[in-house]
Amino acid sequence: MTDPDTPDFSGLEGGEEAQAAGIVRDVVLWCGTQIAAEHRAPVPDEERLEELKAGRPAALADQTQLATADPQEAARIAEVYAARLKELNES
Repeated sequence: MTDPDTPDFSGLEGGEEAQAAGIVRDVVLWCGTQIAAEHRAPVPDEERLEELKAGRPAALADQTQLATADPQEAARIAEVYAARLKELNES
């Protein structure tokens, strides 16, 4: 099932890979922004900071994996990260 708020690039060459890369990049950027904000906080939440730092390398690894992913794997990564981004934005 596709999310109506997520653009469908499946008709374009490299569409799944491009869509997945964009979503993973958004998660990496979100984590980076949150890490920076936590560092600037008067009293940083060390537990949250560690959680954010732990999730970022996995996202970067998945982003690298997309270079060789087939369309099905790219779609799976896009789905996982779209759900994660939605969850992060709601938190």
